[in-house]
Amino acid sequence: MKYKLAIFDLDGTLLDTLDDLGAAVNHAMQLRGFPLHSRDEYMKMVGHGARNLMQQALPGGHKDDDMVEAAYNDFRAYYTDHIDVHTKPFPGIQELMAKLHREGVMLAVASNKFQEGTEHLIKEFFPDIPFVAVLGSRPDFPLKPSPEIVDEVLHKAGVEREEAVMVGDSDTDMETAANGGIDGIAVNWGYRNMKDLANKWSALRQTQGPLCFMVVDTAEELLKMILQ
Repeated sequence: MKYKLAIFDLDGTLLDTLDDLGAAVNHAMQLRGFPLHSRDEYMKMVGHGARNLMQQALPGGHKDDDMVEAAYNDFRAYYTDHIDVHTKPFPGIQELMAKLHREGVMLAVASNKFQEGTEHLIKEFFPDIPFVAVLGSRPDFPLKPSPEIVDEVLHKAGVEREEAVMVGDSDTDMETAANGGIDGIAVNWGYRNMKDLANKWSALRQTQGPLCFMVVDTAEELLKMILQ
């Protein structure tokens, strides 16, 4: 087995959450009479935490801290009540996680979604998987790409860096892997075209050390990559 631990991003990697996120942000926009955004627009905004998403969605001239906080509170209230209306796992993901667990790979989640939402979705869609850690955005903890979340998962799992891999759909996830000193596997079914990031990752690899970077298009490819 190549890896003892696989750390997964949530949104865009395990689950397609974009329609529920977009509906919640549009709710906050609509309350204020601001323009709404499309799925394609939200696809470019997600991945950096809900407050950053809200700041990007707000129109120019309305991005002050008070407005962002008020809109975020409305977003979160709506999203908490509608978190799983449209959300679903990407094809093959539930089977992938079950197979990895059966093969003895430890599994963890490292997300920039708020902690309660992260835990809710993992319990709903992966109830039989004993994750070693399910970590989201928490007060006083930095968001990805800070390496702290990698360090926390490694400590909980009790594995070395060379035994772990980060799986995600964004440059943020791959930067998290690089900053944390672990390998990265980019999935190409999420919200970014990860093959476009190959040159950027090569530069990161040169500065961070002899790390491995791979891009996969299907859950079956990902399974082989983790177990090879």
